[in-house]
Amino acid sequence: MSAALVHLDGRDVRRRLALACDVAVVGSGPAGATVARHLAAHGVRVAVLEEGLHVTPAEFGPSGIRAMASLYREMGTSVALGPSPIPYLQGVAVGGTSVVNGAISWRFPREVHAAWSADDPALADALPWDALTAAEAALEARLSVHDTEPAIAGQKNLLMARGAAALGLAHRPIRRNVSGCQGSGRCLQGCPHGAKLSMERTLLPDAVADGAHIVAGVRAERVLIDARGAYGVVGRARGGGAVELRARRAVVLAASAIQTPLLLRASGLCQGPVGEQLSAHPGVSVTGRFDQAVHNHVGATQGHEVIGLRHEGLKLEALGFDLAILASRLPGAGRELARRLAEAERYAVWGAAIRASARGTVRPGPAGALVRYALTPADMRIARRGVRRLGEVLLAAGAHEVYPGVAGFDPVVRDPARLAALDADGPLDPRAYASTMTHLFGTARMGSRVGSSVVGLDFQHHHARGLYVADSSVFPGNLGVNPQIAIMTLAQLCAAGILATA
Repeated sequence: MSAALVHLDGRDVRRRLALACDVAVVGSGPAGATVARHLAAHGVRVAVLEEGLHVTPAEFGPSGIRAMASLYREMGTSVALGPSPIPYLQGVAVGGTSVVNGAISWRFPREVHAAWSADDPALADALPWDALTAAEAALEARLSVHDTEPAIAGQKNLLMARGAAALGLAHRPIRRNVSGCQGSGRCLQGCPHGAKLSMERTLLPDAVADGAHIVAGVRAERVLIDARGAYGVVGRARGGGAVELRARRAVVLAASAIQTPLLLRASGLCQGPVGEQLSAHPGVSVTGRFDQAVHNHVGATQGHEVIGLRHEGLKLEALGFDLAILASRLPGAGRELARRLAEAERYAVWGAAIRASARGTVRPGPAGALVRYALTPADMRIARRGVRRLGEVLLAAGAHEVYPGVAGFDPVVRDPARLAALDADGPLDPRAYASTMTHLFGTARMGSRVGSSVVGLDFQHHHARGLYVADSSVFPGNLGVNPQIAIMTLAQLCAAGILATA
């Protein structure tokens, strides 16, 4: 625990505690950290309420399973229910999911901004393109965003470049927020070298240096609201004590597209499509076996991507897992599986993120969030094509065989023609595919029309003055690319708007 970063550890709070600030921020991930930093830099007394704890690089271990148990919500077992349950992952720590993501940094896609503005023209003025690009540039400079260098990429990333080039697909090294990366392949477990410039190493220390306080290990339970608007947050500390955080000026929810709508509903704010319109980037993956050593767990966790299929709703990425998780991506059982496990260094796992049209819901359940999400037939056609394209790029890169992981289809494929057959005639039942879901959006969407949105063009709740939402809940839809920088960019606009109300 770093006393310099965390002001109060909820494990030590056993009795009721009252705190006060100008602005209370719920959540310390990319959105919350950005708001806290911007406000604190302008002299605002900020308190950040975070459910997770502060974990230092020395405490990050190599095991993906252990990391899920300690750094992920619900020990990494969160699932969206539907025809085929889809797991989704969220970090719970000071720094939020930035602690355990792949550090991928994409700018806001211009075509997405144009689409949002076409649907709600007022968004073009609320989110001016020049202001977005200026904020992005400043954030990228602070986070040292740059291309993954070949020296630390590792074979899994270099092979993706080779395969994409052989097929004439546009590709590039992934831009990441890192400094001094050693290619240890442990982004998803927390970087043991402190090289990933996640929020607890960048924007949160900036905010604390300007006077912000971070209260860790306290789960927000509801927003305090009266006739004048939002005036604080009530939470429960890990030590058992209640925490009441009074906010003189504003409350900002930056708790994620899952937790933010739950907080709104728990606070009696059910107006508009709160918890509706959940959108995401579901993903499928394919494993390839090479004749040479790949060492999938070594090198930049996600260091290369194929961008030449974005017009089809697909973005291919190299993936990095520890060996225990890699084993789950191999086919067979008994002696066959044992034989494959003995060659673990020869496998590469690549994934396809899908810009899906599906929309889901988030509701309070008996033990947390009850998330429902079902891919549409059109989404399934994209997923099926994603499996085909992943397999083709793996074979073009030199893989001897690939494992599509599609129920009812060949478990092992060596001929690209078979992959084409999958794309043409393969199953569209979502239960045939092993999917995951990342990058969640839209459950407290922004808009000028009160009935079809939850917050207004200034990020302020339509029915609760002084209550703002700054995370990806406000996005009208998904981006098709990794959203960390876009989330931070909009959060900075939200913070600027709060300052302008003084």
